[in-house]
Amino acid sequence: MVIGDTNAQHVQSAGIAADDNAAPSPWAGARLHLSQAWRSITDIVFPPLCLGCQTRLSDHDALCPECWRGIDFIRPPICDRFGIPMPYDIGAPMVSAAAAANPPLFDRARAVARYDGLMRALIHDFKFRDLHDARRLFGRWLCQAGENLISDCDVVVPVPLARWRLLSRRFNQAHLLADEIARTTHKPLLSTALKRVRSTPHQVGLTRLQRERNVAGAFAIDPAYSSKIAGKNVLLVDDVMTTGATASESAKVLRSAGAARIDVLVLALVAEST
Repeated sequence: MVIGDTNAQHVQSAGIAADDNAAPSPWAGARLHLSQAWRSITDIVFPPLCLGCQTRLSDHDALCPECWRGIDFIRPPICDRFGIPMPYDIGAPMVSAAAAANPPLFDRARAVARYDGLMRALIHDFKFRDLHDARRLFGRWLCQAGENLISDCDVVVPVPLARWRLLSRRFNQAHLLADEIARTTHKPLLSTALKRVRSTPHQVGLTRLQRERNVAGAFAIDPAYSSKIAGKNVLLVDDVMTTGATASESAKVLRSAGAARIDVLVLALVAEST
């Protein structure tokens, strides 16, 4: 079961031939058969498996129905600022008590699911075990959860890692997610526009206030990207949001560089953020 296969949609919308009456290429059928044969061979060597439990599936980059039910997807009604679930729908944009008490420096945030159960396990494997099998599935989920934010944005910017953490991990998970969004939606990716200028300790176990102090002054805009940020609607991408301290500090820096709007899109929200 797969939500919103944007890759297939883009292939369909791209159009193979501009002229419906044009004669088909004599090689079109051969290429199609070769493609299908190659896929059959690769499916034998690398069979499609559920990303959660490794059960055999008919498609790659997907979950089986049982694992699908293990994801606590976030659906409306939600807080317009933090993207957290709300108890009822009033038919208009709503602001949660958390957002009213501590307004974030970004405009809107959206998340795919809560950071628990299978979602937490998938992100943990992606982030700490260097297992990127779920990357395309994450990308599809993000494009669906952040559809309105993506349509409004001009550029996509990932939250950066500290240099020493990037060297030890060899990749920035936020960059991989942002790259999936940009590749699928054809939005410009400014992969190094935002940079960390100060290393920060891990935020696990810190209160909201401690998190804010921890990330204060940790980010800066690369001067080479200033003109690409000024006046633009920025989509800031990360993997997990807890209190919004990192996103707010990043938004503060982007705003100082002239960004017109900053929206945040993440895979998961920590339950305590609600």
